[in-house]
Amino acid sequence: QKYLKELNPSKFEDLSAMNALYRPGPMDYIPQFIRRKQGREEIQYDIPIMEKYLHDTYGITVYQEQVMLLSRLLANFTRGESDTLRKAMGKKQRDKLDQLKPKFIEQGTSNGHDPKTLEKIWGDWVKFASYAFNKSHATCYSWVAYQTAYLKAHYRAEFMAANLTNSISDIESISILIEDALKKNIHVLGPDINESDQTFTVNKDGNIRFGLAALKGVGNSAANCIVEERLAHGPYKDVFDFFDRIDLRSCNKRCIETLAKAGAFDGFDGIHRAQFFHTDKEGGQTFLDKLISYTTRSHSDASQFSIFDMDESSQSNDHIDFPVCEPWSIYQQIKYEKEVAGFYISGHPLDEYKTIIQNYATVNLQQVADLAYMKLRYATGKPFAFVAMVTEAVTRLTKNGNEFGVINLEDYEGAWKWNLFGEDYAKFKHFFENGKRLFIKARLKVKTWWNKETKEETVRVDVEPLEVHYLEDSYEKLCHEVRIVINLADAYPDVAVQLDEQLHQYKGKTPFTLRIVEKGGVFFSDF
Repeated sequence: QKYLKELNPSKFEDLSAMNALYRPGPMDYIPQFIRRKQGREEIQYDIPIMEKYLHDTYGITVYQEQVMLLSRLLANFTRGESDTLRKAMGKKQRDKLDQLKPKFIEQGTSNGHDPKTLEKIWGDWVKFASYAFNKSHATCYSWVAYQTAYLKAHYRAEFMAANLTNSISDIESISILIEDALKKNIHVLGPDINESDQTFTVNKDGNIRFGLAALKGVGNSAANCIVEERLAHGPYKDVFDFFDRIDLRSCNKRCIETLAKAGAFDGFDGIHRAQFFHTDKEGGQTFLDKLISYTTRSHSDASQFSIFDMDESSQSNDHIDFPVCEPWSIYQQIKYEKEVAGFYISGHPLDEYKTIIQNYATVNLQQVADLAYMKLRYATGKPFAFVAMVTEAVTRLTKNGNEFGVINLEDYEGAWKWNLFGEDYAKFKHFFENGKRLFIKARLKVKTWWNKETKEETVRVDVEPLEVHYLEDSYEKLCHEVRIVINLADAYPDVAVQLDEQLHQYKGKTPFTLRIVEKGGVFFSDF
């Protein structure tokens, strides 16, 4: 992408050439190719007649086909010999190339070409041969890339939905693609029982709707059952209508649990996800178990009307009412979403700590995982800080029987696996539990020792924790004062009342300062 932006391609052949050049060996010629394309460097040919086959690539040999044609043109190679040269280049058979070189120099010289120039041309070819590419492949790949780039630029949501559908059985790939979509301001909505199809689709508002079959525990059979019934007889009116119409052999309990956890029923008024899993103290059944039990009995008796299909006067809801219980916390809700959908639909576990991240974190996990970046900025021992959530933590033993931790961390930007040894792990291991959200202050620790096996010095760069605490304690530990500055000219009538309400509602131990200033920055008063 970087080189294409520099190239500013104006014809399809430019794409094909760049595709062929972008590989070890040939990519050394990319800067020269760009300069010649843009007219900043004169196009030269080692031998003038080479223009016949190198005109479209600005005098630079790019393809295997060009080598074949030039070997015939310059040194009278037969078609068979030029094909042998192509195969030797394609399969990196250096011995065959060495066998063909004397013939190329000898016959090329007989044609009146300078031996030194021929040596230079052959040297370029040998370097090029390390990863030579044929034009037919480069053209096909470039054509597909050109089409997909057009779709991504002009039908971005549809393009992303198609890619998500293509990875529908790979929940890890789905989560990566969704993160990419979010970075491009494409909203990926959670599943909805009345809008989702089997696959990812784009709704009337231009947003991507999660495909039912992509949910862990649903699958194609159940998704088809749900969608086909909806298409045949209209949208589901409520949860009871859904249970009455669905085939529980295709859409079983585990499938419905997944739908509830993912929020597929959230479109129905007056209910929330926790109710499906609320356990009746008397019978010990969850509400979902009750729904399935009632539905099964109703379907088994063909002579009865379904309890969910009575007229309004019969009040089917009197027989089985949604329980009254507390909704899940947002953290518990998104935890289940991640479990069944592969990404956080309603938010991120770190959302409530954005103030801490913006003001106190100096790096993110993507940067921590980039050793070259970290060594450049923090090799001197300068401390750095980051915020992360523990997704997995395992204690293991070294060869000497000492404990060490393998800790998987995650934030907005990426994930990182942290191996923590010795006293560092012993001191902080109680913090590393699944789901815990942490503020971590650390520094790089470079260790050098003599490796007896390789008989050379070995260098290892570790991240040494200096301070670890739970994010819920971060405001108290990190924030020493909350200060609000208001320009007197901008103050609206109710500002004092609203501030007073907020201060009483969110009482804490952190000192608060309100500073009012007049125009020009003159301090008017502190409170």
